Amino acid sequence: MKYKCQVCGYVYDDEKEKIPFEQLPDTWKCPLCGAPKSAFVQEGDAAEAKATDVIERPPAKSSSETVTGDIKLSAGQLAALCSNLARGCEKQYMTEEAELFRKLADQMAAITPPVEDASVEMVASALTQDVADYPGVRKTIDDNKDRGAARALTWGEKVSRMLASLMERYMSEGEDMLKEQNVYLCTACGFVYLGSEAPELCPVCKVPSWKFEKIEGRA
Repeated sequence: MKYKCQVCGYVYDDEKEKIPFEQLPDTWKCPLCGAPKSAFVQEGDAAEAKATDVIERPPAKSSSETVTGDIKLSAGQLAALCSNLARGCEKQYMTEEAELFRKLADQMAAITPPVEDASVEMVASALTQDVADYPGVRKTIDDNKDRGAARALTWGEKVSRMLASLMERYMSEGEDMLKEQNVYLCTACGFVYLGSEAPELCPVCKVPSWKFEKIEGRA
């Protein structure tokens, strides 16, 4: 049988490996991206199909329809939006536009108030909800045949799954999870990697290791 990592796409083939997947310890991790065993699904079974289940959403408006009403976003949401737009411009070699969006993101981030009651459990819950919402968003994108949005969504879903799995590990292992480990962030897609060195290629967006930033100053 074959089992596929939902974060990076790595396939564990029972016929080629010495140990069947089911017999691997729960502490085993994906050799490519470091995702936990729980991030794998058997190819072709109900578990894999579940990842494509759709959540019913209102139909998207056609381009000929007028959208009325105000869309209200917080400063933090605007910071995240502008940061993502900056990365998108950077990928398209639109350096001037990328810098403008980056400045807007910094300005919005500077006025974003801290979340007073933030907790590990709150972040973990939010990430779990994000992962659950992706199938519905994907259906909307597929219905509108937006290839650019589909690509961005694929990256976003994989990164969210990895972050959710890291939060799950942290809630189980605590600070021991970070012992003798460095934390690296892909500046292109947001993928987070734990290891002694950054990966040669990002498991999600395939940019080289120099695109990773080492996160310093952890408490």
